[in-house]
Amino acid sequence: MTEAARPGFRLLLVAGLVALFVASLLVGVGDLPLRRIAGDPAALQLLLVSRLPRTLAALLAGAGLAIAGLVLQILARNRFVEPVTTGTGQSAALGILLVTLLFPAASIAMKTAVATVAALAGTSLFLAVAHRLPPTQPFLIPLFGLVYGGVVGAAATYIAWQADLLQFIEVWTNGEFSGVLRGRYELLWITAAVVALAWWIADRLTIASMGREVSVGLGLDYRRIVQLGLVMIAVVSSLCVVVVGIIPFVGLVVPNLVSRLLGDNLRRALPWVAAAGAALVLACDIVGRLIRYPYEVPVGTVLGVVGAGLFLWILFGRAARA
Repeated sequence: MTEAARPGFRLLLVAGLVALFVASLLVGVGDLPLRRIAGDPAALQLLLVSRLPRTLAALLAGAGLAIAGLVLQILARNRFVEPVTTGTGQSAALGILLVTLLFPAASIAMKTAVATVAALAGTSLFLAVAHRLPPTQPFLIPLFGLVYGGVVGAAATYIAWQADLLQFIEVWTNGEFSGVLRGRYELLWITAAVVALAWWIADRLTIASMGREVSVGLGLDYRRIVQLGLVMIAVVSSLCVVVVGIIPFVGLVVPNLVSRLLGDNLRRALPWVAAAGAALVLACDIVGRLIRYPYEVPVGTVLGVVGAGLFLWILFGRAARA
């Protein structure tokens, strides 16, 4: 994309995000015309208790997952990875399953903490192995991630089957927002802090993407940046799994699309990665509410189809340019 066309894309993205926000407030089984909100207590309650929390949860989850995917791609030095395809989301689900088995009355905060630790361990193991793979074969890393994530997910499913908790695994592995209400999504605001932190350390992440030797030569504490990036990925992934479940493809396709449209200046592109991730998740959630109205299709299912199509377009686009 030319420099002159980039402001138009940014304006279109902002306008689209605002339009999706308003549409999300209005779409649902219950009738909610805007003119009734001020004078109808029931309509106002529906807005504040259900529609607004759901919309905000979709925005926060989408922005956080897009940034987590971008950070993971930087740490792995590979454009074809994201938390869902590297075992991070599956490790978080395994952590939640274990704490549910051992401490059934655990609070959401405790489940989130355990899921974060599990996601951190799972992502660290993935990166440790990924850095040993030959750099001349970039597709080996995502292939290993798919196998690794499948093994972790299979372990979680087996434990859940033995404990008669398969229904819980289904909730955690297929993201959807139908259960989001006021008081049940607020932990997702932590993802906004992660997005802000990623923008604050954007220059350090850019240096870290050049590798350990270059980073150390430029005076960067490479190990600390990697540790901080891992914590950011684990926190976002665990929060999303606990609150809404696993949502695929956001961290994979959004950073690649924004990079193709706006370039590789990380500090400049990072806010638009967050905005595009939020818009993609919100749009897919609205589609999921409409295609079988008045029933819903989980956003994870919709994104599985839309994200796969976008990913194929990215791959074929790269091949065409090559």
